[in-house]
Amino acid sequence: MQAPLKQIQLLLLDVDGVLTDGQITYTDSGEQVKSFYSKDGLGLRMLMDAGVQVGIVTGRTSKALIHRCHNLGIDLIFDGIKDKSRALDQIVSKTQISASHMGFAGDDLIDLPAMTRVGTCFAPSDAVAEVKARSDYICCHPGGRGAVREICEAILKARGQWEAAVSGFLP
Repeated sequence: MQAPLKQIQLLLLDVDGVLTDGQITYTDSGEQVKSFYSKDGLGLRMLMDAGVQVGIVTGRTSKALIHRCHNLGIDLIFDGIKDKSRALDQIVSKTQISASHMGFAGDDLIDLPAMTRVGTCFAPSDAVAEVKARSDYICCHPGGRGAVREICEAILKARGQWEAAVSGFLP
């Protein structure tokens, strides 16, 4: 599994069920509330600092997601996407990165069309069976509770960059 992880130049993430636990909460005024796991965020920052790009491909639109992405420095955001395979074509065109050098983390059926076209597929531990069956890496952690951090660590370790990433936090 090390070799495919080394090749990842761009990690694409679904949101609901990957970056969040999949719950969608609405306020009385109709606004969505999303909870993000801080350890996932630090993993993404470490991955980006190591030179791996990160992007979002999600079926929903959410102000909370946009705020989180801006906070993390993620500007490759495709939200409101119903056809994730078509979005992948746009991402390849925009980034000039081959799909074979991309990873995609998804948890549900809508993610499969894009997942099956990238070099490495990831699934949180609580992904649906069909996604797990087509994934190269199934996380020990569920979506919104460490799956993304686990993916980031696995990529950094495969690239031999984990120790350097951790050393930045040591005195």
